[in-house]
Amino acid sequence: MTAIDTVPPPALHRDRRFRTFWLGETISQFGDRVGELALPLIAVTLLAATPVQVSVLTALIWLPNLLGLFLGAWVDQRTHKKRLLIIADLIRAAVLLSLPVAYLFDAITLTQLYLVALLTGTGAVLFAMARQAFFVALVPRSAYVDATSKLSMSRSLSFIAGPAVGGGLVQALSAPVAIVVDAVSFLGSALLLRRIPVTESPPPPRRSSTLGLVREGLVLVLRHPVLRAALGCTSTVNFFTFISSALLVLYASRELDLSAGAIGIAFGFGALGGLAGAALAPRISRAIGLGRTTMIGVVLYPAPLALTALVSGPTWTKVAMLAAIELVSSVGVMLMDVNLNALLTAVTPDDARGRRAGAYSAVNYGIRPLGALVGGALGTTIGLRPALVVAGLGGVLAVLWLLASPVRHIRTLDDGPEA
Repeated sequence: MTAIDTVPPPALHRDRRFRTFWLGETISQFGDRVGELALPLIAVTLLAATPVQVSVLTALIWLPNLLGLFLGAWVDQRTHKKRLLIIADLIRAAVLLSLPVAYLFDAITLTQLYLVALLTGTGAVLFAMARQAFFVALVPRSAYVDATSKLSMSRSLSFIAGPAVGGGLVQALSAPVAIVVDAVSFLGSALLLRRIPVTESPPPPRRSSTLGLVREGLVLVLRHPVLRAALGCTSTVNFFTFISSALLVLYASRELDLSAGAIGIAFGFGALGGLAGAALAPRISRAIGLGRTTMIGVVLYPAPLALTALVSGPTWTKVAMLAAIELVSSVGVMLMDVNLNALLTAVTPDDARGRRAGAYSAVNYGIRPLGALVGGALGTTIGLRPALVVAGLGGVLAVLWLLASPVRHIRTLDDGPEA
């Protein structure tokens, strides 16, 4: 029995530093839900954007993840990660506030929206790269799973209540004014981060060029048995679930003949599964082991999506079935994410957290738009129902990466192979 089994993790809810960080993350997550709704609505309602223009807007938000390879290597050479987190928040707040200002002068353009999407996406990547090292400086190793669970619960809550709040704000205030809420959430996050005292270790002496550090990040991810398996698993499941994401709303509306309100109810109820999964993840992990819990989550996340092809009956039955499918899938994604993210944090060397995160996210997030494009092609060629079956069953194959790796034998974070 390892030390992590015999000594319970520290009570994070009593740790003032973590509580402050958690509050900042929660505020930012709820603001993000408002922004995710308001930004495309500005394009659609004020600028009469075409579907292609809206898709370009979405792509520009994800595009900076490709910069993660270089940004992560740069972040690793900086000592003050907290300062980078605050800068990332302030950049995003300033960029978003440009929209209501332009709206007041009737000067919003599609070009400005594209720049806002690109710059806020870049800020998000910078925040994600620096967050890795800051999290480790803030949270003891034995509490990684518990801390990740709490942060994931906040994210799940934001997906339950955030869209409804965002929709109400957009309807009452207009989309450009509602964007102010997202900007203020970043300012709140920056102020809270500033209040957290933390000791950050300086990086080791620089051994190679930026390109050399980028290469080190890629080599680390591809050679380490846990990181390689995790990347293969999450990239596979993301590819197939984004096939579903590209089609699910269209399927619910066109094939199931559900109204926007009914679809919203089904998805909102289903999001409760994410909250339950985030709360249960540490307990299940302690009971049956981290590796097994992760693999259960990897299967539970995509598998129910195949059942969407069987949804039928009167409206209330369709809504109930769709909600149940989303509920189980949301539980699965949290069982996977909470445990796998804690494991990735534990096995990554302290001096390589930024470039590991950059290399990992460039592949893991880069595969998502490709999955969405394939989903559109499949929906057109073989139909929506068969395409959803492909998405669900294909996603389950992701568990093979973990079955063929050391992850399936890992019970606690202390069992993970060192990098």
